[in-house]
Amino acid sequence: MNIGTNHVARNIGLICVAAFLRSMSTGTLGVVLAVHLSRNGLSATWIGAVIASGLAGSAVATAFISYRVDVIGKRRSLVLLAILSAFGGIVLVFFRTPIILLVMGFIVMLNGMGTDRSAAFAIEQAAIPNLVSDRQRTWILSWYNVILDAGGALGALGGALPVVIERASAIGLESAYKWVFAGYSLANIGAAAMYLFLTDAIELRKSGRATPASEITTQAKRIVRRISALFALDAGGGGFLADALLAYWFFQRFGMDERSLGALFFVVRVLNATSHLGAAWLAGRIGLVNTMVFTHLPSSLFLLAVPLAPSFPIAAALLLAREALVEMDVPTRQSYIAAMVQPHERVYASGITNLTRTVSWAVTSSAAGALMQYVAFSAPLVLGGGVKVIYDVLLYRNFRHLKPPEEASSHRDRA
Repeated sequence: MNIGTNHVARNIGLICVAAFLRSMSTGTLGVVLAVHLSRNGLSATWIGAVIASGLAGSAVATAFISYRVDVIGKRRSLVLLAILSAFGGIVLVFFRTPIILLVMGFIVMLNGMGTDRSAAFAIEQAAIPNLVSDRQRTWILSWYNVILDAGGALGALGGALPVVIERASAIGLESAYKWVFAGYSLANIGAAAMYLFLTDAIELRKSGRATPASEITTQAKRIVRRISALFALDAGGGGFLADALLAYWFFQRFGMDERSLGALFFVVRVLNATSHLGAAWLAGRIGLVNTMVFTHLPSSLFLLAVPLAPSFPIAAALLLAREALVEMDVPTRQSYIAAMVQPHERVYASGITNLTRTVSWAVTSSAAGALMQYVAFSAPLVLGGGVKVIYDVLLYRNFRHLKPPEEASSHRDRA
């Protein structure tokens, strides 16, 4: 069975709309979650723990789908994940006790990172390359990430809504937050509705057979293990830098309210989105690995300078310089992973690499709040930036000679 052009366009379009809605809800949560919890009396340590519990829930879901998605089906898995995420808004409306928030945050996979790296994201980034050619792969994934970050940008702007609603309606800040969390739930329900219309082509390999999880080759496992170890290091640095904690850092350090933070993180997501297309263009000229390293390394150096900023404008400018570069490794990383394995191994590769990233996020984000409270308020930013620099050096050293098919063929053509 050949996957027709109409089915390809339909599936990619539906995935992108659903991803936009999911990312929009995640972008809002990344701005308001830690501030909301702080306003309700939770310490920085508890805030970090709640964020970590949500990431741990996402890690468990990602681990499960890595091996079972082809039994359940991609479409059904995506619908179930979206519905489960929708309950996150309900949890935040009705629960205040830290222990309950820890447990429920795990179940509904609350994402305080501000960046969508969910189990659904792992399924989508594995499904898209199976629908297009190798030469289209990086560009299509770049556009997919543009849409993700556009949703995140709009969601971050929505982080200003609690203050805007409070001032416009005089209903109180707590009630305003309830409306925002209700919108979070509705966005995820909308994503579930989009997934329902995916065609059966989303379940199939290019060869036409259902993807068997048992056919993972030794070579694929070896590559995935090597690159996952490095991605775990990168994500460990990123776990110190969840948007919720960065927003909390600006909130405490410079006294910025939700409206200012919403505007700042809106610009962050716009820069992230536009950078993806630059990444695809650059990768076509210098290669996927070089693009990943030579854009990510300077972004980490900008991050290390943020805690040294004496004022909000300077700190914000350094953060924005970082964000203009930091996401350029995302579509290139996704494309590189997909290129290094066979089509039927892509859900496995995507799931395992995203699992290791999410687990690392959960571990370091749980420590980030305690570091803020007991060591130094800016300690997570310094540690996060330093770890990411080490990751960039190791990635280049280990993978610069391992080329994807399109780069290897181009090299042969030039020879």
